[in-house]
Formats: sequence, structure tokens, C-alpha cells
Amino acid sequence: MSQSDLRALFRSNDREVKAVDYFADRRDEWDSVSQSLTHLVSEVRADGFDVQDLEAPRRNVLAFYGVGGIGKSTLSRCVTQHLSGERPVQGHWPALDETLGPVVPVRVDLSRESGVDFESLILAVRLAAAEIGQPMPTFDLALQRYWEHNHPGEPLEEYVRRRTRLSSLPGARNLSGQMQSALADVAQAVALPGTMGQVVGQGLRTVVRALRERHHRMRALAECSRFADLLETTPDQDALSYYPHLLAWDLACLPAKHRATLVVLLDTFEDVGDRVHRDLERLVQRMVWLMPNVLFIVTGRNRLQWDDPRLEGQLDWAGPECWPQLAGGVTREPRQHTVGYLSAGDCETYLSQRLTRDGRPMMDEATRRLITANSHGLPLYLDLAAMRFLDLYRRSGNAPSVHDFNLDFPALVARTFRDLPPDVRRVVRSVSLLDTFSVSLASATAGFDHDAPAQNLVDRPFVDHDPGAPWPYRLHALVRDAVREADSTSDDRWTSADWQRAAQRAFDALGQEDKSHRTRLVSALRQGLALSHQFDLPLRWLEDAAFQYVDDFVWEPIEPPAALLDGASPTRAQALATTLSAIAQRQRRHRGSTARQLREVLRAGVLPPNLEELPRYFLAECERDLGNFQDSLNGMQHVAELGGRLAATARRGLIHLARRIGDFPQAKEAALQLGTEGRQDRVLGDLWWPQGSIALACSAYAAGRDQALAIGQVGEAALSQACLAFAAAFQDRPRAAEQIARAEELLAGVSIRWADTQTRIAALVSDAGIAPDLPARAEAVAAEAVEAGLTSSIAYIRFAECLHALVAGTPEALAQARERLMADCVNGVEFAYLAELAFLMADEEPPVTLPRAEWLDTAAQVRARWVGLVEDRRQESAAHQGA
Repeated sequence: MSQSDLRALFRSNDREVKAVDYFADRRDEWDSVSQSLTHLVSEVRADGFDVQDLEAPRRNVLAFYGVGGIGKSTLSRCVTQHLSGERPVQGHWPALDETLGPVVPVRVDLSRESGVDFESLILAVRLAAAEIGQPMPTFDLALQRYWEHNHPGEPLEEYVRRRTRLSSLPGARNLSGQMQSALADVAQAVALPGTMGQVVGQGLRTVVRALRERHHRMRALAECSRFADLLETTPDQDALSYYPHLLAWDLACLPAKHRATLVVLLDTFEDVGDRVHRDLERLVQRMVWLMPNVLFIVTGRNRLQWDDPRLEGQLDWAGPECWPQLAGGVTREPRQHTVGYLSAGDCETYLSQRLTRDGRPMMDEATRRLITANSHGLPLYLDLAAMRFLDLYRRSGNAPSVHDFNLDFPALVARTFRDLPPDVRRVVRSVSLLDTFSVSLASATAGFDHDAPAQNLVDRPFVDHDPGAPWPYRLHALVRDAVREADSTSDDRWTSADWQRAAQRAFDALGQEDKSHRTRLVSALRQGLALSHQFDLPLRWLEDAAFQYVDDFVWEPIEPPAALLDGASPTRAQALATTLSAIAQRQRRHRGSTARQLREVLRAGVLPPNLEELPRYFLAECERDLGNFQDSLNGMQHVAELGGRLAATARRGLIHLARRIGDFPQAKEAALQLGTEGRQDRVLGDLWWPQGSIALACSAYAAGRDQALAIGQVGEAALSQACLAFAAAFQDRPRAAEQIARAEELLAGVSIRWADTQTRIAALVSDAGIAPDLPARAEAVAAEAVEAGLTSSIAYIRFAECLHALVAGTPEALAQARERLMADCVNGVEFAYLAELAFLMADEEPPVTLPRAEWLDTAAQVRARWVGLVEDRRQESAAHQGA
């Protein structure tokens, strides 16, 4: 939808320049409106619905909230126009379901600048109802009494006519006639002359008496149980706030063929109250409560807090029992929504269609792309950028350069910032140092011993809320980035020393947070590293957090902010951040890339001695995976000799190296010294399966998995399970299928590339000798292992190919598989034991040139076990083919 933009029209002499107000999709918001209407109409039409029930929960409020400039008012206007059919959003929004019946919308701007008070709001709603074309007798009688009392000598129709906002409403021309008709009917019902003055004046007592005694013929008057009470009450503004109950009653009493659904759109709702004085908000809420058959669509900067029971006393109805649809976590419409920022595609469309010349976008693609990136999806930013483009074009006659739009948006942030109370501004500055925060964390960062300012802040629309996050609140990126810049011009701006103190408070507060949950640990590390680097803070608690991070094999990315990776002289935080980032990223890229980063960290030499073992150990792991046996051995020995936190892990690494060269007795002796904390069971499982002792290996892996799960180490449990699936696949295919499925389940929540690959190899081993497509599948898995730099995985894949060829009885394929195993994996002594097994399981003697492993039992016993495994698989393969 578009219309001429007069601001742009009068900025240029070039009549080929076209400027339109382009409305972005907002399809999700319209769907919420449509669904809300459907649910409300269904509820109102249901048997048992009673508009006079003042105790039932209300489900008639749809709220959209978001920062200034996000397009809430535009959304409100477009919804009004679409509902009224005045200017439907063609091509964007579908029409309403015809079964809903007529819908009558009215939009009221509640901004201070509009000058709308509660009285004007009530009149606007009544004028909307006038479009239905039917009298509203109970409401009109009460309203006329109020008017005569508060505006003596000023006719209501004259008042409406002189106020542009009211007179522009379509129902304005019908109101007077409807009121006269309704009051004449009332007068006739109570045997009074049919003039409004007589009914409202001297005849009021007669009307009330008739109502009390039920001596009248009008159903609307007879059955409205609270009508007489309202007529007897002094007609002040407080009484006026209860009159909507009468209007709701009148709407409910209309004959079915005349019924319509009233939709009241309340825009700029943040100006109704300042979150301390809620007098006007109280009256508005009362109106909403008393009209359960009317849909209210509220748009504003702040989330409606009516579901907060702490507001009881300030508002008539507060808490989730009263407003169940306004509480967090609700999915059924109507409910509360944050008005989202425009997508990059919407921004592109907006900028392309906002300004055109000869039917083509005036902005080139590079300018549109830069403005989109800088806007963060904020419609106001896009609009101001378009106006700036047009101004520059008018001055020079040429399209501006893309460089003219490499700008942030400090004006919006400065305006928002100035509106906040001083204590809240202090909290905003403080949490701008953090990615995410909680109320308590924000208070501690600001140096407060009370939470009120922080609680005030988190209710603001520029604070995003994610209940599932470790710390649920986040300043919108645009606000966070601009706070420091906007602060430089404020009267109470902070000095560099103030920022330094706030950073220290934030850092200390993060250190005191509970980091037993993995997500909190990762979030604390990310934020603490950034603070330590930017403000040159000692690492302190980051050291313990870093070792806690590497203790389990989960490896969520700790990708540091780009600023941490810049500069020739890294800080300690930079070095630690790069280390943790490399450790995490090794699960997603080639081990060689990780090794290069870790070598650079070690060369910088800025980490304290008790942290240096982190990059050194994981570099040794990478060297092992890359097949650099001696470099890995040297690194592991160095870390083990340091006796630090990773000494036990390094000793386990040395055992893996001993296993690689087939020194199983030495590896077993060392493994028995590891204990539970050293993951002894998993290491023993790694030693048992090459011996052909599959049951022992599975038992050890299962024990390791269960121990890890018992202490909450999901990553280690997943790793042990992947190894269990691999070992089980040699002997028990049905059990292997179960173990593979469980491994996939455990690995779904973590990122361990080696374990993912090991699970896929388990499937290859399980299908060896049975699946005809196994060679092709094996090549696909091998390609991924090569891409990741996982030499052990490649070796196991080639061994699985040997098993497949042997069981299938294809000597030529077996010879080729052995050749690939020798060429791709065996490096001197390393992995020679797998090549030896490829001959032993065929009951053949290995070549004399092949280095021999030192088995835990005799070679003959190992040969017998593997020959038995192959024979069992052959029988299973024959049964499978027979079936």
C-alpha cells in the first residue's frame, strides 16, 4: 500500500521524483488481529456469555509494543483502514472471514500532543458505535445526563462538530439523531413527553423509579441490572468511566441482523500513564473491562502490565487471573506482541519503493544495503534516511554517495534516553556494558542495593525479553551501541572513570552469578572476556570459568567479539578468548586451523602460567588428530609434568597415543590410575575392543556414560555413548541399532564432531558384510573425516571396509581395503595394530614388515576372538540374504 508523501513532494522541482509512504508487510501482526477477532466473536456468540458478568476474566485486549519509530502507529492506522474497508492493504493482508459479520473500528491517538482526554475517548467510542445505525438507549441516557451536568448550555453535537478529531469520525453525523430517537423511546416507555430535556431533567426520577419497579416496556432498560444505579450516581468523570458497561449492554441487545463487532484501537498508550501515576490508565482499563464484547488493540512503547498483581490498588483489575491473555507465555490470541523490526527483505522493498524516478528506485543497491545494515530494521531510521537522500539529491541534483549514509541513529536513542528517570538512566548505561542481564545483575552493575530502577528498565520496549536465556533481558542492539555516544552530550554524562567503575562492578557481578548451568557459564565467559579486554581488568574468575568450560565435551562456540581479535599486542582476555574460541571451533573446522591459532596464542606469551596449559594441551590434541605423533607426545608430556588442572587429561592423552602405536599393556596400566575423574572407563573401553573383547568394551563404555550423566556431563556421556555404539556394532547388530539411536539423541544437544563421525562409523560397522552400498557410504564419511582432520576416524572407516569385504567374501575388495588402510592411516607404528587386525580376523599372518602390537593377551587369543566375530557376522549375513 502506498500514498503520496507530501513532505517529499514539496522537496524537489523534479516531477519525475515519486515519493510514497510504503507500508511493510506486517502480515504476522494482521494475522494476530484476524485471529483475535475470530476468538472474540466466537466467545461473544457462545451460549452462556453474559456481558453483565463483571467477574469473568477478560480476553479482549490485543497489545503491540515496541521502541519508538518501529512502526506501531503506522500499524494501528493501517489496521483501522483495513478493517473499515476505507483503504484495504491490498496485496498484503487478506480480508476478514465473512462469518464474523460487520466490524466497526475506531482509532484514538492517546499521545499528549493529541490532547485526547478520557471524555474524548468515550465520545470517540460512542461515535464509532453510531456507525452501526442503531440506538444505544441506556448509554445515551446516561451520557446525556453527564453532558447536561458538565457542559451546561453546550449541545453535544456542537461540541463534536468543533473538535476536528471527533467530527472526522464517520459516526459523528449520526449521533444526534440516534440519541434523540433513543431518549424519545425512553420517554415513551415511562410516559413522559418525548424531549431529551424532560427525560434527563425533571423526568429522571420517574425514569429511575420505573427502572426500579420494572414498569416499562423497553427490554434494554428493563434487563440492564446496573442502569438505575448509574443514573442515580453523580455524573462526574468517575461515573463516566462506568458508562461503557451500558454501551456494551446496548451492543449486546441489538437484533442479530444489526449486530457488529466494535474494535477500539488505542495508540501511543505509553502517554496514558507514566508508570507512577496511573489515574488515566485506571479509567481506560475500566472501560476495557466493562466492554468484554469489544476488541481493544493497544499499541505503545511499553508492555501492558495489567497482568501484574502488584498493581492491585493502582488499577481496578490486576493479575493474570483477570487478564490471562496478557500474561507471558500465552499463545492464543488476543495477547501481547513485541512489534518486530523489519527484515532485510522488507527494508530493501521499503527503500526501493519509497523514492522512485521514472519508475526505478532512486537509491542504488549499495546505498540501500548500507542503510538496511545501519537501520537494524527500524522503520523510522529508513524513513529519515530516505528524507536525507531526497534532501541531498535536491541540493546537488545528483544521487548522493553511499558514504553519506554510513551513519548510526543517535537521535532516537538520545530522545529515549532523556525520557528516563536518572536512576533508570544509570541502569541503562551500566547494562550497555553487557550482552544480556537479569534484574539483579543490572542492579549490581549499576551499584544499587534495590531493584526498582532495573525493574523499571526491563519493562521498556527497547529491552528484549527472552525467558529461555540464562539472563533474560537484552538492550536492543541499536540502543546499546548508541548509549555511549548519546551519553557524551547529556547533562549527567559519565566520565571515563565512571565507565571503568561500572565495568568493574559488572565484571564482579558476573563472577558472583551461579554458573553451574552450562548456558550461564558460556554467557558469563563471553561477557566477562569482553569487559576484561575493553577495560583491562584482571582475569580472576575467568580462569576457573575457562577450565569449567573445557571440562565437558559440549563445545558451544565462545566466539569472541571482533574487537577481541584485533590488534598486534593481544591482552590476556584476547588470548584466553582466542583459545576458547579455537577449542570450540575445532568441532566445526579442520584441526590444522585450530592448531595455528593455538600456536599463535602460545607465541604471544601473555597468558598467566596457570592458563597456558589450556592452549598447550589442546594443541597437543590437534597434533594427535593431524597425525603429528611426536609433537602431540611432547605437548601431552609437558602438560602432564606441569601438574596443573589438565594434568590428568594430558595423561589420558598419553594413553591414547600409546594405544595408537599398539602398546596396550602400558596404556592399560596407565588407564587404571585415571580413576573416575580421569574417565577411566571410557579409556578402558578404547583398549578392550581392539582385543576383540567386545562385551568388556561395551560394559566399560556404558559405565562411563552413566557416570557422566549422573554428574550432568552431557558431552562426556554423548562421547561414551558414541564409543559404545561403535563397539556394539562389531558383535550385536540389534543392540547396535539401539545404541546408535541413543548416541544420536545425546549428540543432538551438543557439538562433538569426532563423536558424530564415530556414530556414523558405527552404522558402517553394523552393516559390514550386509549392506551393498557400504563402500559408497564409507567414502562419504571418510571425506568428512578428512575435511575435519580426524585421522583416527579415517583409520576406523578403512578398518570397517576391511571387515565388510571379509564378511562378503570378496578377496579383491579385501586387498584393496587393506591397501587403503595402510596408505591412508598407518604411519610407521601408528595405527599398525588396525592393519594387523585386518589380517588376524581373516585368520591370516600379517606381513613381516608390518609392526606388531603388544596385545593385552596373546596374539592367538586376539586372532580367535576376531575370527569368531567375523564368522558370526557371516552367519547373520547369510540369514539376512535368505530372508
